[in-house]
Amino acid sequence: MRPRAPAVFDRLDLLEWRLCQRFANLSLYAPWLATLRLASRLGDWPLWVALIAAQPWLQPQAGLAFFLQYAVTGLAAILIYRLIKTRLCRERPFITFVNLIQCGEPARDRYSFPSGHTMHAVMFCVMTAAHAPWLLPLLVPLAALIALSRVGLGLHYISDVAAGAAIGYAFGLMSLYLAG
Repeated sequence: MRPRAPAVFDRLDLLEWRLCQRFANLSLYAPWLATLRLASRLGDWPLWVALIAAQPWLQPQAGLAFFLQYAVTGLAAILIYRLIKTRLCRERPFITFVNLIQCGEPARDRYSFPSGHTMHAVMFCVMTAAHAPWLLPLLVPLAALIALSRVGLGLHYISDVAAGAAIGYAFGLMSLYLAG
């Protein structure tokens, strides 16, 4: 017997599916699809691992402390994210609306809520805003593209991305507060 998602997701699915379908249909254009796939892959982990590893060079005065702060915050966020995702069990849009929303990239698992890609993108943007704000002109557009890619590839609903952003924002602020 598969886990059952809360009823609120059924209502949200019905409210959001058409807009998600429109976003996903934009990925029918090969250059846009390639852009979304690249953004999604960067949001998997390489960008964030590079950002964590670069802290000693980006912030020589406190590089090791920032390295540890980013790494611990990233790991804590992953643990909480996995806990939420495996308890709430919201099906991905391309699964719920088969033949209506296309999947533009293979999903790692079955469930979509919340968007971990967006959570990490926002979380690291918040932390970077405090430590290396000069990187934000690069990170903020990339974070927005990562969030958009998740909907555009049919992997998440807009509310999944919004929830991931809110959780990431909270983790970023909490990390800065606890370290500050």
